[in-house]
Amino acid sequence: MAKDYFHRVAAETKTRVWVNNPSLSDMRNAMDAGAISCTTNPAYGSKLLKSEHDYMVGVIQSVVPDFSDDHQAADRIYQIISGRIMQEFLPLYESSGGREGFVTMQDDPRNDYAPEPIIGTTLRHAKVGANYMAKIPVIESGMAAMERLVELNIPICATEIFSIAQAVAMCELYAAASAKSGNAPPFYLTHITGIYDEEIQSQVAAQGIDISEDVVRQAGTIVMRKQYRVIKERGFATTMLGGGARAPYHFTEWVGGDAHITINYSTFEELFALDPLIVDRIHAEDDAAVIAELREKIPDFRRAYDDEGLAPHEFEKFEPLLRFRNNFIDGCDAVLREVANYRRAFTSA
Repeated sequence: MAKDYFHRVAAETKTRVWVNNPSLSDMRNAMDAGAISCTTNPAYGSKLLKSEHDYMVGVIQSVVPDFSDDHQAADRIYQIISGRIMQEFLPLYESSGGREGFVTMQDDPRNDYAPEPIIGTTLRHAKVGANYMAKIPVIESGMAAMERLVELNIPICATEIFSIAQAVAMCELYAAASAKSGNAPPFYLTHITGIYDEEIQSQVAAQGIDISEDVVRQAGTIVMRKQYRVIKERGFATTMLGGGARAPYHFTEWVGGDAHITINYSTFEELFALDPLIVDRIHAEDDAAVIAELREKIPDFRRAYDDEGLAPHEFEKFEPLLRFRNNFIDGCDAVLREVANYRRAFTSA
């Protein structure tokens, strides 16, 4: 396996890789391979229940007796498992002058529908480590919270972005909040390519839309390229961060950009095996006929691709975003079940 692939990408382009929801060993392997930061999300604990079961059980058992509320216990568990990763990345954060080595955290989506809980959780999680980064959804409540977080100079990853409208709205808000407060904390702007593709493919199958698999496969990447162009053309002060990868091309299609991509360690391994050529793909020209067909046949492509495809009040109901959030809720519930099971066992002992 060509384990220098990501180092070569970094040497030849401005594209950088992060690792998503890793076990401890996967995180260390990813760092050796070139990962410069790490994302976690609300499903992180459920991932570790599979990849590091004994470790997670130990954390759960140590936390539950101190909390009467299962949700508070689950939040503390998330702080502990994310804090472990922050400690591993802290030397890189310090040696890079705070440019690398971030670890993101994100709350249970069910707490996201008002800005105050988002701000409260962010302030609590910011105490976990100096290299903490808040991962906040680009929906109306999240945007209201992010305005306050810019004032507090907290690093932000604006997440759950599936559309041009979301990206532009968030960049404009950040610019206004930064100008007003005088603060410009690190600001990353996601595009969740793989989950978007997953949702569009599901819609095509469920609705029997007559469109080729090859055309559908390009949907998320086409939206991503437009988002990248818009950010660069308008001079927004942000770095795009790819997420939700489901296949190696969700990394390789970003290569060549002044952009970062977070992937699971399993995708690292797929790319080691493939060892693809390092080719600038983010600046590739998309086929106008493909874009026209996607716009004609798939309404959620139009909503994602068009500059005003979504109004801010529609962000939280966009189907690709709901798919992503439901995955997180499932992950949160898996941890909550383990907490409840241990509590029953602990109280009956």
